[in-house]
Amino acid sequence: MNQKLTEKGQRDYKLILLALNQGDQHAYAELMHHYRDSLYFTMLKMTGDQHDADDLTIEAFGKAFKNLRQYTSEYAFSTWLFKIATNNCIDFMRKKSKGSLAINSNIGEEEISTQISTQSLDPEEQFIRAQKIDLMHEVVQRLKPHYKKLIEMRYFKEYSYEEIAQELSLPLGTVKAQLFRSREFLYNILKNSKEKI
Repeated sequence: MNQKLTEKGQRDYKLILLALNQGDQHAYAELMHHYRDSLYFTMLKMTGDQHDADDLTIEAFGKAFKNLRQYTSEYAFSTWLFKIATNNCIDFMRKKSKGSLAINSNIGEEEISTQISTQSLDPEEQFIRAQKIDLMHEVVQRLKPHYKKLIEMRYFKEYSYEEIAQELSLPLGTVKAQLFRSREFLYNILKNSKEKI
């Protein structure tokens, strides 16, 4: 074990080894427990939106756990996790702002095409993303039909909260509350899953 790691870093490294070598779900859950709140508040500070922060927090853990074998004890796990989370958040913000570009904005066509090409994923990233999506689809299948539909609309079809409310004839507040509940179910399924994340 890397002696440069702090006590907290060494604790995390032991949990990572348990997760990787024994598929220990409690180790995954414990890592999530240690960093979930601080990661959420970092995402909230970056996005200014509770729902986006919530989504990005779960995504960051998903990416980190999926790529846990790439982690080296040269750095603290928290440093590595927060780097994944902030990079993911920056990409998300970029896509969000690109989506809300005014049609009559003065950005030249050349600049727009440059923006688009820098955002395309390399083959490795595409593969990792496809794996993560497959895993999420598997987990979502275990939810009750209503929650499954909400998650699919929000994350796979990328509906806005307003579009979901309209489609399901539900008040906006209900949609947000039920999506929050759906994410909690997902988190618990992932936490208690016998499969490796």
